[in-house]
Amino acid sequence: MPDKHPTVLSLTTTVASAEDAQRLARALLGQRLAACVQVEAGLVSHYRWQGSVHEDAEWRLTLKTLPEALPDLLGFMDAQHPYDTPQLLWQELESSADYAQWVRSQVSLPPTL
Repeated sequence: MPDKHPTVLSLTTTVASAEDAQRLARALLGQRLAACVQVEAGLVSHYRWQGSVHEDAEWRLTLKTLPEALPDLLGFMDAQHPYDTPQLLWQELESSADYAQWVRSQVSLPPTL
């Protein structure tokens, strides 16, 4: 049976300003909850919110972390994300062994009891 490829967790979210995107990216790296945060500008989101249709500029953050960091990451987003109901979408992705090892070396998980 072939060896299973290692996995990393990729989470995406959006925010309404470049300042919020940079603040979250810096904090995620500073707290070592993510190994990498990519910030993309130029999105326009069309959505229905509280009975009205909206069209707003947004910035997308895509971050790479460890699957086991998800609970702490969700806690961080609950406390730090500027939206009342943020888009938080995640998936585990197979990766190269070298990349997965790099992610593992950059993310710190709290000790378990």
